[in-house]
Amino acid sequence: MRILLALLLLTSPAFAADWPHWRGPSLKNIAPDSATPPPTAWDENTNIVWKAPIPGFGRSSPIIVGDRVMLTTADEAKQTQSVLCFNRATGERRWAKTVNQGHLQEKLHRNNSNATSTLICDGSTIYATFVNREKVQVTALSLEGVIQWQKDVGFYQPRMYQYGYGASPTIYKDSIIVTSEYEKGWIAAIDKRNGKQLWRIERPNNTSYSSPIVATIAGRDQLLLSGDDRITSFNPATGAELWSTPAITKATCGTLVWEGGVIFGSGGFPKSQTIAIAGDGSGKVLWSNDQNCYEQSLLVHDGHVYAFTNRGFAHCWRATDGKEMWSQRLGGPVSASPVYANGHIYAANEKGTMFVFKADPKAFDLVATNQLGDDGFSTIAIVDGRIYLRAASGRGNDRKETLYCIGAK
Repeated sequence: MRILLALLLLTSPAFAADWPHWRGPSLKNIAPDSATPPPTAWDENTNIVWKAPIPGFGRSSPIIVGDRVMLTTADEAKQTQSVLCFNRATGERRWAKTVNQGHLQEKLHRNNSNATSTLICDGSTIYATFVNREKVQVTALSLEGVIQWQKDVGFYQPRMYQYGYGASPTIYKDSIIVTSEYEKGWIAAIDKRNGKQLWRIERPNNTSYSSPIVATIAGRDQLLLSGDDRITSFNPATGAELWSTPAITKATCGTLVWEGGVIFGSGGFPKSQTIAIAGDGSGKVLWSNDQNCYEQSLLVHDGHVYAFTNRGFAHCWRATDGKEMWSQRLGGPVSASPVYANGHIYAANEKGTMFVFKADPKAFDLVATNQLGDDGFSTIAIVDGRIYLRAASGRGNDRKETLYCIGAK
């Protein structure tokens, strides 16, 4: 018996990497290279390690921490918002914790949900962000799903654009940074140990659905956020504005990306623009074009910017000057953000079609086209050669969500 137990321990999956928050460990949707690359082709009968039903409805992306896969969901019939945890090796549900009962947002964009913000985990505590009772709320849970604390960070009461909430929070040292961008918007940092407010700035008339993100650029940590016809940098320790540059458009959803000292962003309402600006506070615009990534984020890798635009075109631009290397029509519309892993880019459209092409600026090279379900709004996570995908099929009462683990068997 002891020998058998030892063999089971030796042959169980070794989890070398995590995907603990929105945009993964690099904050850039770039997966660490894996000795066993993730598959490029799959279907319901091929390269599916496991699949698990997701009750309710949500748009958040899965996070992976140790032997756990976690995400949020909402059940509008039962009026609940919950956090779910699955076994990373088998897909068995470990626990489900209802965080809120009642008082969900009633008015949402048809593509949004009451569970759109992606979880964050610092390795020992999970942080879930929901809008409930017209307030942005952060709940801290243990890895076993026990609520540690719950705080209302501030109001979310849009009256002009009642499309619902979509931003994911970010962690900076011992703080969680949360945004609420609408007619009476704000940005706040709370202590991740107890939810106590550390700083807060008012942001009136900043309609935006983008997630904040912290990058080290030009020798300092910068909290980056787009919206209100500009890209703005803040000191993540205090909330003080560092610099602001007119750019993109009024309302944005995508998260800013960067490489070296350059920041890249894209937006599409009411106008379209993709832009590269210097991150040193000079406000220098290096290049721009009229392409539009509204809900999804850009991807920058090895000196090139890759985009999967709203209209379903894949683009590659040289990061230094914006020269277009190639453009290819694949098919849209698009909400999920592209992810890089082991030399390939994985990009999905809203119909659940996942295109896999090489991250090669020389020429567009489509490797595979995959289909799971008919609803693909959530961004995937990729770790240790496995892809974690939230997909759905059906409409109305027949709609069912599934969490897939895709990997070579």
